[in-house]
Amino acid sequence: MSKQMTFVLVCVIVLSAVIPGAVGYLSARLEAIESAERNLHALEARLHTRMAREARDARPVTFPAPCVPGTAPSRPQLRQPPPAALVPESNDQAQRQHGSTPAWLPELLKELHENE
Repeated sequence: MSKQMTFVLVCVIVLSAVIPGAVGYLSARLEAIESAERNLHALEARLHTRMAREARDARPVTFPAPCVPGTAPSRPQLRQPPPAALVPESNDQAQRQHGSTPAWLPELLKELHENE
């Protein structure tokens, strides 16, 4: 056989392996792209149905009083604490609440109350 015939046979053998491999690779890539596109369309459809459902279930915001231009909404009054919250506890109540207290604490508290 001549060198030219050997070269042609080697080229044919290499091409017979490369061409089907390249075609298989490209078809697999195209399938992956088509699959991703189908998934994207499915996600878009679910998103649109979800948005439509949320828009259907949405309720308008209502205010307790109609808004009139030029008037500011009234501010709620701050609640005053009950008077009992400002009265200090007696020593008996404090001892019951906190358990045993040091002996010097009641005397210190008494001095503080006298200095006020």
